[in-house]
Amino acid sequence: MRHSKFSPKRHRRPFIKGSNFRRPDSGKNKQRGQRIDPSRFINKAVIEEKIERFIPEHRFEDFPISTSLKHRVMSKGYIDPTPIQDRAIPHILKGQDVVGIANTGTGKTAAFLIPLIDKVIKYPIQQVLVVAPTRELALQINDELRSFSKGLNIHSTCVFGGSSMSPQIRSLRLKNHFIIGTPGRLKDFINRGNIKLAHFSTLVLDEADRMLDMGFVKDMRFIASGMPANRHTLFFSATISSEIEKLINEFLKEPVRISVKTGDTSKNVDQDIIRVERGKLKLDILHDLLNQKEFSKVLIFGRTKHGAEKLSRLLNQRGFKSESIHGNKSQAQRQKSLVRFKNNQVQILVATDVAARGLDIDDVSHVINYDLPMTYDDYVHRIGRTGRGSKKGKALTFIE
Repeated sequence: MRHSKFSPKRHRRPFIKGSNFRRPDSGKNKQRGQRIDPSRFINKAVIEEKIERFIPEHRFEDFPISTSLKHRVMSKGYIDPTPIQDRAIPHILKGQDVVGIANTGTGKTAAFLIPLIDKVIKYPIQQVLVVAPTRELALQINDELRSFSKGLNIHSTCVFGGSSMSPQIRSLRLKNHFIIGTPGRLKDFINRGNIKLAHFSTLVLDEADRMLDMGFVKDMRFIASGMPANRHTLFFSATISSEIEKLINEFLKEPVRISVKTGDTSKNVDQDIIRVERGKLKLDILHDLLNQKEFSKVLIFGRTKHGAEKLSRLLNQRGFKSESIHGNKSQAQRQKSLVRFKNNQVQILVATDVAARGLDIDDVSHVINYDLPMTYDDYVHRIGRTGRGSKKGKALTFIE
């Protein structure tokens, strides 16, 4: 990002994971946000003189998957696999347990879906359970599954909280090769007898670190304990901690560990701060930024549901096309907002952290932290919505 009247002087200090993040104090400090070193939000995207291009060991046409699936995958433009796909798919095809550590936007969903669809094609009695932390991620996994398996007689259903159980129950009565869901709703259906864990031979835990952060560890253990001991288990996470290691030891048997993680934040994301000077309105500064041509597809993060809704409404009043997603909106309303943003019908999506978990949206030009994140991990998650894959992105954080 070029210098502008809104940008502070550049710092060369690298973005280092540490302990500077603090939860807000009670009272007045809580309203004003966290005490945080602003330099932690500044990190220039890495531009190297010499670019080392990843050369995969395989091509999709070389993987030993069914011809019909291979044609479907390649018709979607998949030629060379990403690093996580290149490393993980061969082991999953062999039936080995896998721990995959990868940054967001690296293609890990396809890394587990393609070999598992092949398994179901070859052994139609197989059933796969995929557990994801949020309904948005669960829906995206299901959409990608259906895209890969179109015309292959593969059936799936997606279950999540915040929506009526009745249509999900009707869907569960059908023959499903894949059931994808959030931990709490899956547990509800298991307890009601709508899902029989003994029938599932494969378990996928996606974004396991997020599920741990969101308090789903008991539900994860409940689900895993009810499945056959000789199941095939795949475990994906962006981070590794002692708690994650404990879960890996509990859930997997002699797993193959694959790590293509390059750092906490993507090298493709140019990170900077915007200081709000005394007497200036943050909304006015945001307005001027959004009027710049390069701010073509912008994801803005607010801290609260009310704040996100209010900001979206104010931006619309100022002539911008904006939508919002947060916990006060129904699933149908959230999906409608997401679709409009994905399809470039609106320029701006204002979101809260929980509502935005697992979002996979192409070509987000900028992430703007209008309100400070609560934790370092939240910051990493937020800015990971841009600069996905090999694309460049920009992240800006307002500092008052």
